[in-house]
Amino acid sequence: MKTNDKKIRIIPLGGLERIGVNITAIEYEGQIIVIDCGLGFPEDDMFGIDFVIPDVTYLEEHKDQVLGFMITHGHEDHIGALPYILKTINVPVFATTLTQGLIENKLKEHGLLDVVERYTVSFGDLIKIGNFGVEFIKTNHSIVDAAALAIHTPAGVLIHTGDFKVDYTPVYGDRIDLERFAELGNKGVLALMCDSTNAEREGFTPSEKTVGRTFDILFNEHRNSRIIVATFASNVDRVQQIINSANKYNRKVVVEGRSMVNVIDVANKLERLTIPPNTLIETESIKDYPKEQTVLITTGSQGESMAALSRMAMGTHKKVKILPGDVVIFSSHPIPGNEKAVTKVINDLLRLGADVIFEDTHVSGHACREEIKLIYSLTNPKYSVPVHGEYKHLTAHAKLAQELGMDKENIFILSSGNVLELSEEKAGVVDDVPAGTVFVDGLGVGDVGNVVLRDRQKLAEDGIVVVAIAVDSYSGELYTQPEIISRGFVYEKEAEELLEGARTELIDYLADRSAKEITDNYKCRSLVRDCLSDYFWKNTKRKPMILPVITEV
Repeated sequence: MKTNDKKIRIIPLGGLERIGVNITAIEYEGQIIVIDCGLGFPEDDMFGIDFVIPDVTYLEEHKDQVLGFMITHGHEDHIGALPYILKTINVPVFATTLTQGLIENKLKEHGLLDVVERYTVSFGDLIKIGNFGVEFIKTNHSIVDAAALAIHTPAGVLIHTGDFKVDYTPVYGDRIDLERFAELGNKGVLALMCDSTNAEREGFTPSEKTVGRTFDILFNEHRNSRIIVATFASNVDRVQQIINSANKYNRKVVVEGRSMVNVIDVANKLERLTIPPNTLIETESIKDYPKEQTVLITTGSQGESMAALSRMAMGTHKKVKILPGDVVIFSSHPIPGNEKAVTKVINDLLRLGADVIFEDTHVSGHACREEIKLIYSLTNPKYSVPVHGEYKHLTAHAKLAQELGMDKENIFILSSGNVLELSEEKAGVVDDVPAGTVFVDGLGVGDVGNVVLRDRQKLAEDGIVVVAIAVDSYSGELYTQPEIISRGFVYEKEAEELLEGARTELIDYLADRSAKEITDNYKCRSLVRDCLSDYFWKNTKRKPMILPVITEV
């Protein structure tokens, strides 16, 4: 019997080695579909960077072959980069109801709503596009309308789980469609791309409804206090449960934080949230109600400096002041790297007299090991491709797949840019394409690179010294004494002797140079840097950035 020798390619352009920036290209016979298009948040050494988006050079080079974006769910790390990428690769976007609503909100902000084709799909729909048939399968996650994708091709069926968990009692909608996973498994699955975020955690992820019961207990225990709940803006199920508890205990709800307001507005319009009449009030109206009759739902659970909760904690929020006796509930776990920022906000809240609760008020939206095993058992894939996570998560996932009996050579831990070619007969990494991240700083996209970041890091570590020099354009003699200004290096009023010494050293150094060297602007700047770098290192063991400003007179 002849085997199917047709080949398909999986090309992750992000979402591996780190949390976020999820994007994967699937290529078959010169046609490409793209799964997700997310952003990531800056690391500590990315000074001034707002967020990062994937490098899609490969897609740009083959944009005539790109058929569309297939989006699994509405979290920022899966949709946040779309407005930037669609400006150069304008292809249709396919997504479920709430996901599409959140995408449209972003496209509207970027002026793209009228130029990008969008198709809202229902669970069970099979989208036929080129040589692909893309099926949206119901899953559960911490946001409504999350989907897995079954990608039907002549080479075989690929399944991409997206971010998922198995929740038998979801807050909104139906439970995960395990039956469809089983049907696909019975017919044959070529490869499974499965969420790895919780691959190190044993057992099952608790149902989201367990948090609702915890909220009820906390609202009952703190009947006489104002309650403030910080959570992820996109965790619609969590917001629903906070609203449910608020309604049960006759509290009015205030929503704070731009992203939170946007998500709740979209979810409410699309009937993915149920808000009882007269429950929501404007922030300005909170003063009109006794504190025990209000609850605030806010952004800032990760300690973001500009988020609403952080500004409340610092006392800089224009509309909300933290009062002694307020109860602040952190309904999320800190993302790795955010622990210090979260701790700072908690400390600031405690100093203001608030009671802070940050335990037992969150469950993950990602599958633990037993749920991952369940998906493998149902789909029985030939190949395993762990996705979504840092290398340690991918490795734990790969070991789990081996424990389930998969051959080690059929499990692929990929890096962004790897080209994995699959057929029923064999599979392997056959090529690499450009991949990485592009920095977004304000309105600038890609105009800040590693060189600029190194400069920012140096400024943060050692500061800057600006040296203003006026020279005679003919003789090369100094027209006036150099003026030296420092920022972030030494405090000028307490370092007059050091800076005066630097000025004297520079004058003597330049006096020994020829007029030609001094009147050559480039050479003169180099001389100033050499002289002062040596001087400051000898006297302070620090090397500030030195910026000479040469004026010819």
